[in-house]
Amino acid sequence: MLRFIWVIVSCIFLIMYYVPKMSYYARHPEKYSEDICYQMAQVMCNHVRHRAFIKTVATGMENLPKEGGYIMYANHQGKYDVLGVIVSHDKPITYVMDAKRSKLFIANQLTELLKAQRLDKEDIKQQVKVINDVSTEIKAGRRYILFPEGGYDHSHNELKEFMPGSFKIAKKAKCPIVPVVLYDSFKPFEGWSHRKVTTQLAFLEPIPYEAIADKTTTEIRDMVVDRIQKKLDTMETMNCW
Repeated sequence: MLRFIWVIVSCIFLIMYYVPKMSYYARHPEKYSEDICYQMAQVMCNHVRHRAFIKTVATGMENLPKEGGYIMYANHQGKYDVLGVIVSHDKPITYVMDAKRSKLFIANQLTELLKAQRLDKEDIKQQVKVINDVSTEIKAGRRYILFPEGGYDHSHNELKEFMPGSFKIAKKAKCPIVPVVLYDSFKPFEGWSHRKVTTQLAFLEPIPYEAIADKTTTEIRDMVVDRIQKKLDTMETMNCW
């Protein structure tokens, strides 16, 4: 929490610059392409990372599909998760976020900039629409990151239950699944430490659609969880740089 407060205070002028700029870019897609918007998001996230003394070590970029859309399923640890993925993934990606949390300051502007989807956890019809919309976008070539645990609640490096329903998107989109492992990603914005911190992120080997075509969403969930857990079991906390 101390680091989060420090970022807000130290980046106040950057925030004053980027927030209206993000909103402007989001309102004018005819002028600013997805690539340009994503580049802005990466620059902003890197400013936050540097000001907060966060280093993210990413591996497995060679596993990311070179063409077409795909969906990444990751474990959820904290407020830094999406930022860590954005600064580590070169091509434009977007995400699905809880509708209430997405309305918070800065999160709202980033969600609009990246044309992310807002999920209302209390509206089943809206959830179905999000699943259909995201599936359609992935078929058209977009890339999404989802957190099937639905929240983090101080879970640290332990997995919580993944919700099978989130895997309906991969079935509908008929796309590859890229399991993503976050490690120590809870540390940047949890607690009252302001010391340098290193987080880790691993893009695992993709699961082709053919491997999940005849499986239930529960079976797909178990497959993804198994791969993430095996990778988590091999990871250790890195020394600060």
